[in-house]
Amino acid sequence: MRLHEYEAEEIFSKYGINVPQGGLAKTTQEAVQIATNIGVPVVLKSQVLVGGRGKAGGVKIIDNLNDVERVVAEILKSEIKGFKPEGVLVLKKIEIKKEIYLGITIERTSGIPIIMLCSEGGVDIEEVAHRNPEKIFKLSVDTLQNLYSFQIINMVKKIGLTGKTLIGVVNTVFKLYQVFKKYDGLIAEINPLVITENHEIFCVDAVLEVDDSALFRHPELNKRKLNNMSERDKRLMEKGATFVKLDGNIGIICSGAGLAMTTMDLIKDYPSLAPANFLETGGGITSELMFDCMELVLEQPGLKAVLINLYGGINPIHEGAKGIAKIIREKKVNIPIVAKALGNRQEETWKTLEEAGVYVIKESETQKAVKFLSELLGVKK
Repeated sequence: MRLHEYEAEEIFSKYGINVPQGGLAKTTQEAVQIATNIGVPVVLKSQVLVGGRGKAGGVKIIDNLNDVERVVAEILKSEIKGFKPEGVLVLKKIEIKKEIYLGITIERTSGIPIIMLCSEGGVDIEEVAHRNPEKIFKLSVDTLQNLYSFQIINMVKKIGLTGKTLIGVVNTVFKLYQVFKKYDGLIAEINPLVITENHEIFCVDAVLEVDDSALFRHPELNKRKLNNMSERDKRLMEKGATFVKLDGNIGIICSGAGLAMTTMDLIKDYPSLAPANFLETGGGITSELMFDCMELVLEQPGLKAVLINLYGGINPIHEGAKGIAKIIREKKVNIPIVAKALGNRQEETWKTLEEAGVYVIKESETQKAVKFLSELLGVKK
């Protein structure tokens, strides 16, 4: 579960991380009131759960109080990548001397937390990793032991910080790790972490993603998630399906988490293709479940195709095929749908899918399905 920025900032602030003055506005009147209270200049930030807000016009710096109402009205009306904002975060603009990147995630191969620090902030960290990997410093955390100050100090020194600034960043790293641990984090990120002329440290952009499997330990977050879900999404959750929105262009539906991750990795081997989502169907496959899964995936803007990867041991994939065929006909889907479906009653499944216009891969290797999809779209490695 990814939290909105204003939610992440509330939690970070509770743990002693400095965030700018401000608050969430759901109306223009609320935004004007907040801006009046904290004073201009202010930063207005659309609260949507996707990246690239700045490039899409979802982040504005306002120097004149008279402009706040008009700009907030524009942001509230604007969709970003197909998503309407939950509100606008109104924040006091911080005067920046230096920006750095701070993030914590789970290292995929070892499964342990890894803290990352970079002397460049406010940029895509993956770009920096590709362009200047030597600028990113990492600290693996042994979860069976404490995280010690000397470990953080040694890492922070590597980006050239000293004195009061070094201590401020060290404290922020420690506090962010406490948030990550307490909230069962998958990602906790501050980008940028800002240093001012007075050596103050501020989080001016906050990201927190919590492990869905741990939401039972965080009832306040679980309730918030349920309140924001559609009836269809609640049905999917009740049936054990897991959906995570990403920023790519290929929709993915798979009958298992491992199968989904493998499929995503194979898609990323092609330079202009990327997963638009992670979706694994969970328990028993039904016509209704697959209809709902397809509907959810097809709602995503910018899709070039959908790749379905199903394995039916005892799962009745022929029933799932009926749901796929139904939505293709009802919604008049006009992008390519490629399906690799093997197992229980596979021949019946293939027939139903082919009659609905789905490209069916009848071999066991997922690589062949991804290769077929790439050729269909005219994309080469």
